[in-house]
Amino acid sequence: MSYGYQKTVAEGAVRYLLGVKGVFNDIEVRPEVQATDVKQKIQSAFQRQASLDAKDIRVNVDESAVVLQGTVHSWREKDDATIAAWAAPGVTKVENKLQVQF
Repeated sequence: MSYGYQKTVAEGAVRYLLGVKGVFNDIEVRPEVQATDVKQKIQSAFQRQASLDAKDIRVNVDESAVVLQGTVHSWREKDDATIAAWAAPGVTKVENKLQVQF
Protein backbone atom coordinates (compact mmCIF):
# COMPACT_ATOMS: atom_id res chain seq x y z
CA MET A 1 0.00 0.00 0.00
CA SER A 2 1.15 3.51 -0.76
CA TYR A 3 -1.12 5.52 1.55
CA GLY A 4 -1.45 5.46 5.33
CA TYR A 5 -5.20 5.99 5.16
CA GLN A 6 -5.54 2.71 3.21
CA LYS A 7 -4.13 0.84 6.20
CA THR A 8 -6.67 2.49 8.49
CA VAL A 9 -9.58 1.82 6.12
CA ALA A 10 -8.60 -1.85 5.73
CA GLU A 11 -8.54 -2.28 9.50
CA GLY A 12 -11.89 -0.53 9.91
CA ALA A 13 -13.45 -2.74 7.25
CA VAL A 14 -12.91 -5.91 9.31
CA ARG A 15 -12.78 -4.68 12.92
CA TYR A 16 -16.54 -4.77 13.51
CA LEU A 17 -17.46 -7.85 11.49
CA LEU A 18 -19.51 -10.43 13.35
CA GLY A 19 -17.20 -12.89 15.09
CA VAL A 20 -14.06 -10.74 14.96
CA LYS A 21 -12.50 -10.57 18.42
CA GLY A 22 -9.42 -8.54 17.59
CA VAL A 23 -7.42 -7.11 14.72
CA PHE A 24 -3.67 -6.89 14.35
CA ASN A 25 -2.93 -4.45 11.57
CA ASP A 26 0.49 -5.45 10.24
CA ILE A 27 -0.07 -3.87 6.84
CA GLU A 28 3.07 -2.06 5.78
CA VAL A 29 2.91 1.29 4.04
CA ARG A 30 5.82 1.61 1.68
CA PRO A 31 6.75 5.09 0.58
CA GLU A 32 7.05 5.48 -3.15
CA VAL A 33 8.29 9.05 -3.02
CA GLN A 34 11.07 11.03 -1.37
CA ALA A 35 10.49 12.92 1.89
CA THR A 36 10.76 16.25 0.05
CA ASP A 37 8.05 15.10 -2.36
CA VAL A 38 5.81 14.13 0.58
CA LYS A 39 6.26 17.58 2.13
CA GLN A 40 5.43 19.29 -1.17
CA LYS A 41 2.32 17.14 -1.68
CA ILE A 42 1.07 17.96 1.82
CA GLN A 43 1.65 21.69 1.35
CA SER A 44 -0.15 21.53 -2.02
CA ALA A 45 -3.09 19.78 -0.35
CA PHE A 46 -3.21 22.55 2.27
CA GLN A 47 -3.43 25.16 -0.49
CA ARG A 48 -6.28 23.31 -2.20
CA GLN A 49 -8.42 23.22 0.93
CA ALA A 50 -10.41 26.41 1.24
CA SER A 51 -11.19 25.66 4.90
CA LEU A 52 -7.52 25.55 5.86
CA ASP A 53 -5.34 28.62 6.38
CA ALA A 54 -1.93 26.96 6.15
CA LYS A 55 0.37 29.98 6.30
CA ASP A 56 1.27 29.25 9.94
CA ILE A 57 1.73 25.48 9.55
CA ARG A 58 5.19 23.92 9.35
CA VAL A 59 5.51 20.45 7.86
CA ASN A 60 8.48 18.33 8.91
CA VAL A 61 9.04 14.99 7.21
CA ASP A 62 11.42 12.32 8.44
CA GLU A 63 11.34 9.52 5.87
CA SER A 64 7.63 8.65 5.95
CA ALA A 65 6.65 10.24 9.30
CA VAL A 66 5.08 13.71 9.26
CA VAL A 67 5.01 16.24 12.10
CA LEU A 68 2.70 19.25 11.81
CA GLN A 69 3.60 22.28 13.93
CA GLY A 70 2.38 25.85 14.19
CA THR A 71 -1.03 27.41 14.70
CA VAL A 72 -4.48 27.16 13.16
CA HIS A 73 -7.70 29.09 13.82
CA SER A 74 -10.07 26.22 14.64
CA TRP A 75 -10.32 22.56 15.58
CA ARG A 76 -11.68 21.95 12.08
CA GLU A 77 -8.47 23.35 10.52
CA LYS A 78 -6.41 21.11 12.82
CA ASP A 79 -8.40 18.04 11.72
CA ASP A 80 -8.23 19.08 8.05
CA ALA A 81 -4.44 19.39 8.30
CA THR A 82 -4.21 15.84 9.65
CA ILE A 83 -6.43 14.51 6.88
CA ALA A 84 -4.37 16.31 4.22
CA ALA A 85 -1.14 14.91 5.65
CA TRP A 86 -2.49 11.33 5.70
CA ALA A 87 -3.59 11.71 2.08
CA ALA A 88 0.00 12.12 0.84
CA PRO A 89 1.51 8.96 -0.67
CA GLY A 90 4.02 7.12 1.52
CA VAL A 91 2.98 8.68 4.83
CA THR A 92 3.04 6.09 7.63
CA LYS A 93 2.62 8.35 10.66
CA VAL A 94 1.19 11.82 11.30
CA GLU A 95 1.86 13.67 14.54
CA ASN A 96 -0.31 16.77 14.79
CA LYS A 97 1.25 19.28 17.20
CA LEU A 98 -0.79 22.20 15.86
CA GLN A 99 -2.08 24.70 18.41
CA VAL A 100 -5.57 26.18 18.01
CA GLN A 101 -5.66 29.96 18.49
CA PHE A 102 -9.03 31.65 18.31
